[in-house]
Amino acid sequence: MKKSMKCIGLFIVSVLMLAIAGCGNDKSENASDSAGSGDKTDFPSKAITMISPTSAGGGTDATARALAADVEKHLGQSIGVVNKPGGSGSVGMTEGANAKPDGYTVTMVIAELTMLEHMGVSTLNQDQMKAVAMINLDPAALTVPADAPYDTLEEFIDYAKEHPGELQVGNAGTGSIWHVAAESLAKNADIELNHVPFEGAAPAVTALVGGHVDAVTVSPAEVKTQLDAGNLKTLAIMSDKRSDIIPDVPTFTEAGLESETIATWRGITVPNDTPDEIVTILQDAFLKAADEEGFKKFMSSNGLGIELKKADEFNAFMDENYDYYKEMFAELGLGNK
Repeated sequence: MKKSMKCIGLFIVSVLMLAIAGCGNDKSENASDSAGSGDKTDFPSKAITMISPTSAGGGTDATARALAADVEKHLGQSIGVVNKPGGSGSVGMTEGANAKPDGYTVTMVIAELTMLEHMGVSTLNQDQMKAVAMINLDPAALTVPADAPYDTLEEFIDYAKEHPGELQVGNAGTGSIWHVAAESLAKNADIELNHVPFEGAAPAVTALVGGHVDAVTVSPAEVKTQLDAGNLKTLAIMSDKRSDIIPDVPTFTEAGLESETIATWRGITVPNDTPDEIVTILQDAFLKAADEEGFKKFMSSNGLGIELKKADEFNAFMDENYDYYKEMFAELGLGNK
């Protein structure tokens, strides 16, 4: 009987030791899992809002919506695009800069971010936002009605000299990249133009088609539909190389006028205090989406160029633009002196 009880006791002790060992292993594994998950964030766990600082229908809006649709599958959450036009993009971009820094509000910023302060339009600049990724770059182009009495840049300039101050050139708002493009044209060609601001490139192009202005200096993408329809014609591109969208159109230099390269660009930013791990997640998702064939095809078919840069590269690029436009505005006599 004693021997039997002793065997039973040894059996119970063995079972308990195995159970304790098992619990120890579980605890170790759980600790490992916990340590691993502790290094990660559960972002994103809800829908994200993307602010587009321009009106609907333009190149920025089109890029934002196409990109948002492709990014959703990489983040596993929906992205809603909200248009916040005004002040050459300063209204929407300022709202984006002041949003809660949790990654759930991203902003598609435009070239004007590095220009607004120099123009005296706003105190906003790239230092007030954290770069995520650059997506796109497109040059300015001088576009006029198809029935305009000039077919070349030279003829446009001659007409402007014969009718000083009469030609109305629409832009995307005072201080916008397209306003700067027109001012640069006027200075380099020694002509006087009447600059007409709109809340974005799309309404400026609509005004051009409707005969309310005589020209626009927006990107090829923003006039492509009307070019294809035969309503407009582009005279020259403000770049050092021709556009793949309209390859038959000469550059300003080829057309006989030395000019700076002036182009818009678009990228994604978040508020400054957004955690770096969230920025990395967003950067990876946006760059993956922008490199997919579907997005590339959309951009190409709509005349939009792709220029991809990671967060650090995009940040350096914006700083370079800030210095570039500071010098240019001083030369053009625009904004703050």
